[in-house]
Amino acid sequence: MDEEEEEFIGGEENIQDKLQSFLGRIPENFSVLEEEIDIDTQMEYFKFAKDLSRKNEIDIIEKADLLYDDRVSINEKKEIIVLLAGIDEPKAFRIIEKYKEYQQGKELFDWTAMAYQESRMLIQGSLLEENQVFISTGMGGKGQKLRYFVVFISENGEGFSQSQVKLIKSEVEYSFANTNSEIEEFNILDKFVTLTALIPLESNIKQLFSSAIEECNQLGNFISDNFIVTNVKKLSAKEIEEFLNKTDASDQGDIDINIE
Repeated sequence: MDEEEEEFIGGEENIQDKLQSFLGRIPENFSVLEEEIDIDTQMEYFKFAKDLSRKNEIDIIEKADLLYDDRVSINEKKEIIVLLAGIDEPKAFRIIEKYKEYQQGKELFDWTAMAYQESRMLIQGSLLEENQVFISTGMGGKGQKLRYFVVFISENGEGFSQSQVKLIKSEVEYSFANTNSEIEEFNILDKFVTLTALIPLESNIKQLFSSAIEECNQLGNFISDNFIVTNVKKLSAKEIEEFLNKTDASDQGDIDINIE
């Protein structure tokens, strides 16, 4: 959240209490970054915006056309975008919105998406006369939901059978049914089953997946009680293996959550 990154890792500590404490500081009106943007890019944007003097911001509107000029450097364009995001005027927001569409699939899309979110939050805060909270994660979100990458681990170290994979998906969907959560992707990654899901901020994440694992294991005890959840990025099979190898099984706990 904001410019700081906090990492909470389960185990002896009560991860859900920490998460609920974090959520308790969020007012009714908050804004979630929807795009999946690398954390390093987000940190660069925040630092750039913090270090940049925003004096004479209004003048930058007159220079907006320079964003489309190939002779203008990337760094200069970044500066224009950040300055526009700091202007509490609908015109500045519309300029960023248009440029965001233009940048789809291009070098400055992530940067412009960050500015778009900042600008929208600034305008909304002005209209509502209330400070807005900006929640950003590497995997983004939608509405009042954050996007998470989840890894289920085989108990015996072998791959899951087709029937086991089908059961896992069915039980997760059932667990999600009353929480307004939704699965976006569901995959088999070597000996892991992974999914990408949108989950409301107020949901008890640990309970959601622990209950699904418990139900599955009644039919064979084939899933480890330990699982991985992150909202920083999707992990490859190699990255999952590296995480498990450097963490003793006894210390893994139930959950790994990253919140910005």
